[in-house]
Amino acid sequence: MVVLDGTVVSVALPSIQHGLGFSSAGLAWVVNAYLVPFGGLLLLAGRLGDLIGRKRVFITGLGVFTAASLLCGLSQGPAMLLASRFLQGIGGAVTTAVTLGMVVGLFPEPKERARAIGVYSFVQSAGGSLGLLAGGALTQAIGWHWIFFVNIPIGVVAVLAAARVLMPERGVGLGKGTDAVGALLVTAALMLGVYTIVETAGHGWASAHTLGFGAAALALLLAFVVRQAKAAHPLLPLRVLRSRSASGAMGIQALMVAGMFSFQFLCVLYLQKVLGFDEMHTGLGIFPVAVAIGALSLTLAPKLIARFGPRAVLLPGLALIAAGLAALGRVPAGGSYVVDVLPALLPLGTGFGLAMPALATLAMSAATPEDSGIASGMFNTMQQIGAAFGLAVLSTLANARTDALLSHGASAPSALTGGYQLAFRIGAGLVAVSLLLAAALLRSPAPAQRRAAVEEMPLAEHTAQPAGTGQRKS
Repeated sequence: MVVLDGTVVSVALPSIQHGLGFSSAGLAWVVNAYLVPFGGLLLLAGRLGDLIGRKRVFITGLGVFTAASLLCGLSQGPAMLLASRFLQGIGGAVTTAVTLGMVVGLFPEPKERARAIGVYSFVQSAGGSLGLLAGGALTQAIGWHWIFFVNIPIGVVAVLAAARVLMPERGVGLGKGTDAVGALLVTAALMLGVYTIVETAGHGWASAHTLGFGAAALALLLAFVVRQAKAAHPLLPLRVLRSRSASGAMGIQALMVAGMFSFQFLCVLYLQKVLGFDEMHTGLGIFPVAVAIGALSLTLAPKLIARFGPRAVLLPGLALIAAGLAALGRVPAGGSYVVDVLPALLPLGTGFGLAMPALATLAMSAATPEDSGIASGMFNTMQQIGAAFGLAVLSTLANARTDALLSHGASAPSALTGGYQLAFRIGAGLVAVSLLLAAALLRSPAPAQRRAAVEEMPLAEHTAQPAGTGQRKS
């Protein structure tokens, strides 16, 4: 539900603009008002899960998201919708930040954990594609309000199910990490950083606005890092970053997601503006990616990770993503979906279905039960930063290329296609860089070492082991 909301709205933007009277500049904030708090609060929410219990944080976030969805659907003007979307972003961040940490704690056995992370990765990866399909169907059939109203019954059922199914946990206690100054610094830094990136479309990368706010965000982030090195109970224990595999996986994920956004955003525009697809057919056109992701992340990827290790699965996954984006970089203005687009989407979906479970496994490889919430929050934060940065950079370059071609007399379809081609190729380059970094930096432990590490890891409280069964072996 939370992941779908990132893309389900984009399909409905023209209807929302017509229904509520948004200006062209203001319409972008229907998306940005969600992204800014979502990207800014993931780290803080993840640490709160470690301190006061992930189940409690998870249910609170679900409740806020569901209530905000109701307010979004009831909105009668731009101000109410933007405020409700901001609240929805808060709920989404609080819910998402602790989810991967709960998965890791609930499934300590390697094969079970690999399958669980595969399901988690499918939801994260395929949700964007499914959101395009759902957004088009709901908007065309019954109106844009229902892209928000549909969350209400789902959210209520999810809250009730979480309250019943998830075992309670107390967390390590607020006394173990109540770093209020650190929380303020990192939240302000991330929110300001995401805001700066999403506003580059209106101000430009070299503008005083972008440079000034970007410098302020970096200064706040540097102050946060200094604070964490000195604080008695840091919000982000620096030991979480000492694992080369974990920290490397998070950085590689940001690059991969930045490159992939040339597909998720610009391929939709190519289908609509060049090939003439409507919302419903656009969603159906992207749907094979979700199918390929599901086929890999739910079935084959967990088995391969358990047998060969996440690095061995990640490398071919990244290579397939880069190949798919490079193929999209060759789409012609008079192209055909079956001939030019579909053959590129299949390796994209296959590669993402392999890469995401492997990255999630690597990112959480060094997390202890006390730190799994903050590690989960960091993993999702890097994904959001990569998405925001990729969208801003690639769309800016695509627009600049399109404008240059138009000024030289190219037709509108040819100019648009030229811009999209450039963005796809740069996206392929970003993923290729992430592949090189993964090959150079990441290492997977041998299967026997992975099993031993899991056996030595204390189980999270919410696995509710009987007394004595969770003790470490001598």
